[in-house]
Amino acid sequence: MSVIGLNAHGRLARLRDVRFLRYIVASAIALGIDMGSFLALLALGVGAVPASAAGYAVGILAHWIISSRKVFTDGVAARGAARNRQKMLFIASALIGLATTAAIVGAGEALGLDARIAKLVAIGASFLITWIMRSRIVFRGGAGR
Repeated sequence: MSVIGLNAHGRLARLRDVRFLRYIVASAIALGIDMGSFLALLALGVGAVPASAAGYAVGILAHWIISSRKVFTDGVAARGAARNRQKMLFIASALIGLATTAAIVGAGEALGLDARIAKLVAIGASFLITWIMRSRIVFRGGAGR
């Protein structure tokens, strides 16, 4: 491999590292918005299940906005059908993350584990699964798609 090839490979690796760090920050912000919305709705007397669902939905919206504008800027599709497809894939990845979380917490409960520990494992697994899906499927390619 030429020096130019090695240099380009190094830049690509740094870009991936920066993108992953930005994704961590985006996920933390979205989680904060999710939890803040959930707690605010509970304080307003909304039931736990609808408050949880609403908080999750607001968190997904926040994650889309941050991810598409600050994390995967080079992979956002042009407006129109391609962008709508991308949004649907993003929502699908979020629902897969949700299903992963529920499955891990349920399995932990069935095994007699503390639900909080199972939830921490689930958060990590869901984070990695959605990162892989979003970086390799949802936002793959260039902005002109």
